[in-house]
Amino acid sequence: MPTTKVAGVQVSTDHYIDGKRVPSKRTFPNCSPIDGKHLADVSAGGADEVDAAVAAARRAFPKWASLGPEGRHPILSRFARAIQDHAKEISAVETEDNGSLLIGNAMRMVPRAALNIQFFADRALKLNDEKIDSPEVVNHVRYDPAGVAALITPWNGPFMLTTWKVGPCLAAGDTAVVKPPEWAPLTCSMMADLAAEAGIPPGVLNIVQGIGEEAGAALSAHPDIDRLSFTGSTDTARLIGASCARSLTPVSFELGGKSPFIICADADLDAAAQTAAGQYFNAGQVCLAGTRIMVDAKVADEFLSKFRAAASQMTVGDPREKSTRVGPLITPEHYKRVEGFVDRALKAGVKPIWGGHRHPAGSLYFEPTLLEGVSQEMEIVQREVFGPVLTWQTFRDDEEAIELGNGTDYGLAAVVFSRSEERAMRIARRLVAGTVWVNCFFVRELAAPFGGSRNSGIGREGGNWSFDFYCDVKNIAAMKGSFA
Repeated sequence: MPTTKVAGVQVSTDHYIDGKRVPSKRTFPNCSPIDGKHLADVSAGGADEVDAAVAAARRAFPKWASLGPEGRHPILSRFARAIQDHAKEISAVETEDNGSLLIGNAMRMVPRAALNIQFFADRALKLNDEKIDSPEVVNHVRYDPAGVAALITPWNGPFMLTTWKVGPCLAAGDTAVVKPPEWAPLTCSMMADLAAEAGIPPGVLNIVQGIGEEAGAALSAHPDIDRLSFTGSTDTARLIGASCARSLTPVSFELGGKSPFIICADADLDAAAQTAAGQYFNAGQVCLAGTRIMVDAKVADEFLSKFRAAASQMTVGDPREKSTRVGPLITPEHYKRVEGFVDRALKAGVKPIWGGHRHPAGSLYFEPTLLEGVSQEMEIVQREVFGPVLTWQTFRDDEEAIELGNGTDYGLAAVVFSRSEERAMRIARRLVAGTVWVNCFFVRELAAPFGGSRNSGIGREGGNWSFDFYCDVKNIAAMKGSFA
């Protein structure tokens, strides 16, 4: 079985189908964004591998579904513990593979991955308890497993974001075919081994690696898929949606964002500045990031001084170092994309308050950047850059802040800083966003709904919203007094 050693950890480079490692004749190269080091040649799947994986998932579905939440719970609990037990190795491989901060993976992302599995396993135990009484009948609400789910995951947090889908999918009783990101596939391969270690039966969780235009396209067009969940770009979602429409396959899309970060005049400016600087984490490769800094003109100078000081502490460098806060962009192609956005903005007359260039740490490292002199219609304000690039705007009153905040095609998230609860909630209620953080950022309660509006997505996940998607929700209306 072909493997590669990454950060001292042996990782398989083959697919995982029906409980076995399956190679492909073709491969694709996988390199680390940290230093360009070649990590592996990974099996490149296509229609044949997708067919095999979907068929395996379909065979495994009846038995997995029949276990019920109580039968699946101990297996998924072992899966969560296996992730916890291997957190150090997963974190190290993820950092090498996608350039994310090692400290962030170890302290937040991988522990959250284990929690994703355990939370949904626990939550599923209470799914079928609901009864709705009416004068004539008792309505028994049931969450029945839907079938085979296709899960297409992104490269900016592949392990954790895959468990965000796998957790509710398997807890619901569905079986899964995961298509990992080609730019960072290795920790999803590790996940397959942990699933096997935990006793997840063959065929319940399958991993097909490959290029999006090949493996991803074959998976989204497959007629035997019952659900498809995708996290990625809006443009790719349009292609996937068109494929799924042929079979009327329900979809859940978590897509891009261009989130406003609104600082009111009465805000705690120190806290706001520290949080705004945190938008540079993961080199800005975070769909939720508040990339449009919008500050009340009355405190703009004061806030900018504090923001400058906080941003200066965002050390750029090797993501394996504890002191690093901003690592590399994922690939040369993505670097050129980010650089292109900035270059076009500068040519249009936008000025950098700071940054705007390649950082000397390496070829894929871009300086944390803040751009001023932008207008609402500009590309740099309207389109997702997905890099360490923020824009600076001021507003005169709350109405203008809301208008600017809602002035894009996106609606994934927003951030509002104000010491007035009434003011903050008034602004938050009127912003078009799936999540609005008030005086905080990136706090995600698993029981709460998560998703995007407008071009930022379709549907909500988290809590029972996840099971609304991964299950066929059934109502059994039983007539009162009709039983002996």
